[in-house]
Amino acid sequence: MEAVAELPFEIGMIYEGERIRGPDMYVELGGPKVKYKAELTQSREASEIEDGLVSVIGPDLSEMDEGGRYNFGILMEVAGEKIEKDLEAVLERRIHEFCNYVEGFMHLNQRYDIWCRVGKKAYGKGFTSLKFLGKALVKLFKAELPIIEKIQFTFITDESEVVEFHSRSIEIYKARDARARELKDEDVDEFYGCVLCQSFAPTHVCTVTPTRIALCGAITWFDARAASRVDPKGPNFPIPKGDLLDEVRGEYSGINDVTKEKSLGEVERVYLHSIFEHPHTSCGCFESIAFYIPEVDGIGIVPRDFQGEAVNGLAFSAMATQAGGGKQSHGFLGMAIEYMRSPKFLQADGGWERIVWLPSQTKDAVLDSIPEEMRDKVLTENDVNNISDLKDKLIEVEHPVVNRWEEEPEEAEGERDLEAPVMELPGEMVGLPAGSGVRIILENARIHADRVILKKEGK
Repeated sequence: MEAVAELPFEIGMIYEGERIRGPDMYVELGGPKVKYKAELTQSREASEIEDGLVSVIGPDLSEMDEGGRYNFGILMEVAGEKIEKDLEAVLERRIHEFCNYVEGFMHLNQRYDIWCRVGKKAYGKGFTSLKFLGKALVKLFKAELPIIEKIQFTFITDESEVVEFHSRSIEIYKARDARARELKDEDVDEFYGCVLCQSFAPTHVCTVTPTRIALCGAITWFDARAASRVDPKGPNFPIPKGDLLDEVRGEYSGINDVTKEKSLGEVERVYLHSIFEHPHTSCGCFESIAFYIPEVDGIGIVPRDFQGEAVNGLAFSAMATQAGGGKQSHGFLGMAIEYMRSPKFLQADGGWERIVWLPSQTKDAVLDSIPEEMRDKVLTENDVNNISDLKDKLIEVEHPVVNRWEEEPEEAEGERDLEAPVMELPGEMVGLPAGSGVRIILENARIHADRVILKKEGK
């Protein structure tokens, strides 16, 4: 922990993980209640940067209304002999980490979905300008990453400027993602890990492969490789592939070994491409949640920015408590939107033929990755918005998941018991009454091929 003379707050890892609740915030920058927000890192020539410069375009903190919410952009520009384009996304992701070292400032999420708050106490102590935040970030980045020779920050709060900045950032994100799609898991000798979010989720270890981008959506295999090379002691590191234990589920001995080590023994097995049995852990920065719908034996997906309730009657925030925190929650998976474009997207669970519901905005964004024969069968909030009508609609559109309902499979070779309880779900997700007094007990669950059969009780 360190106090810097010219700054009205302390800086240190002790503040990482600090949450500023609504009643305690002075202002909110970005977040779910404003439309335009983004953070972007760009590499420049040294001559293009004034080292240490911090600028604010639009109203500064002292000019904002207490309790107000504002569109927000963060532009970080860096220069250095060893700075390469592959490092932009990695340095960009570190904004999240270093912002949270600042007393009285909260930063959540990434890229186009940042959510920041300044606390009332911090503002009262003199944190009245974003320039203070910028000076702190300059100090942190240069101290932790010596490859940065010059760095400058621009904070954008003017609405029209944020709109333009957001649009430009989205195009850059898309170009990064498109490049990463050209590579396959079989083309590389090792994967990469990320533990950037362990301050929030101590047992979470993110595995990044060519076909599985980090669940925050911000770090591709190329990004993680570049980061591990320039900062070997940082949050990104190589993961030896080891033996391929299950090609369909995406289980590797190397991933299991490293995950067990980095999670301090809490997580021993990981499936990269399934939401059942040993799903990949999630932190809290995932872009979307895949969730099992037992009533139709299908999978729904809800993105972070979806307003209202998903088809199961729950909002993203309600399901995030099940998916996040570094837990392995059977039937829930935090994931990146870009992962939905992967050729191995949930392949162990049936891929797109198992997806029954997806908000229309997200569906439109990934439409070119949905098999043509499935595009009219994956339902949205415009088709159905409750479990009661979901089954009839799936029958109407002849969704492949309907074929799974025809008969209960008999016990057969390959069927295996799971330790109960295998899943903790809110009552309304499995057809029980919502509210107090509902207790879900999932017992005698078994997986037959790729189908999960659940018995439930409640009172």
